[in-house]
Amino acid sequence: MINELNDWGKEVPMKDFVKTDDIVKDMRGIIEHSRNAAYKAVNTILVQRNWMLGYRIAEEELGGADRAEYGLQVIKKLAKELTEEYGKGFTKSNLYSFYSFYKEYPKIFQTVSGKSPVILSWSHYLVLLQVNDKKARAWYEREAFHQTWSVRTLQRNVSSQYYYRMLQTQNCDGVEKEMKDVTEEHTNQKLEFIKNPMIAEFLGIPLNTDFTENDLEKSILSNLQNFLIELGKGYAFVARQQHIHTEKQDYYIDLVFYNYILKCFVLIDLKTEKITHQDVGQMDMYIRMYDELKRNEDDNPTMGIILCSDTDEDIAKYSVLHGNEQLFASKYKLYLPTEEELRAEIETQKAMYYLQQKNDKRGR
Repeated sequence: MINELNDWGKEVPMKDFVKTDDIVKDMRGIIEHSRNAAYKAVNTILVQRNWMLGYRIAEEELGGADRAEYGLQVIKKLAKELTEEYGKGFTKSNLYSFYSFYKEYPKIFQTVSGKSPVILSWSHYLVLLQVNDKKARAWYEREAFHQTWSVRTLQRNVSSQYYYRMLQTQNCDGVEKEMKDVTEEHTNQKLEFIKNPMIAEFLGIPLNTDFTENDLEKSILSNLQNFLIELGKGYAFVARQQHIHTEKQDYYIDLVFYNYILKCFVLIDLKTEKITHQDVGQMDMYIRMYDELKRNEDDNPTMGIILCSDTDEDIAKYSVLHGNEQLFASKYKLYLPTEEELRAEIETQKAMYYLQQKNDKRGR
């Protein structure tokens, strides 16, 4: 089985390149081809690695009544040791995904030609693993390949039951057109290779947060980071644009602090528009994940602050999970910046940013 994986991805680089009289066109073609080849090569090895890890976990299984408990202990031990050595890509959740991938695609690399049939990214396969119906999963897989769906398009189509709607409708063209209109923004995304956190993590490259913030937001967040520390209320900086991965999507928490007086993590998310119920729900998800993954036994529950950079709107929403309201009212509130302090700080940073932009234009 393993020997069949050895000759993957052998390809003569740019064998179809033909020089034209347009050097700019030629250069663009070389660059785009190189990016695509790099993505394909890295993705192939990433999928191979994850399948092999899943295969090895499956081989560790034992028969008998204690099989499930044994498997749980194996994965917990692996997650701890691999994370210490290789980083956060080997959590229990990820290891279960590798195991599930092998179980659902046990013969994905066994073909008559011996060549790799890997045609989608690992992120695509993670979405496909959400589909329990094997016929539906195979259909989504074929459509994602033939129509070159992005991961976000595939996720939306799985979540919206696109397969079943196509089965039931008498107007397939209309349903398909609606899908393409809704997912148009997800197609041909530039820099997808660089921005993909799984690829960056696999290569050991730090994520570049420049791709997730615009200049004004960066300016506000940078100064809020200093502002909270200088408040003198126990804030210690933990992370900026911290990556949180779920089965369906990647998220980035703008700022993370630990307050050593309150003994809790404080998460901050900056929004460019009015704060919505969806924003609050997303922050609640961040808090739950942080409580599960980062909070120590003697820590108080995590809390979140959602900020709105449009200070004509509600400036802040403080978020704590149900059951922790009393702790927020009695203790947390004493060490949080007030809405007036946050409004003043954001307005100051906006004014400084716009002034700097004017100065830069004059100096050109």
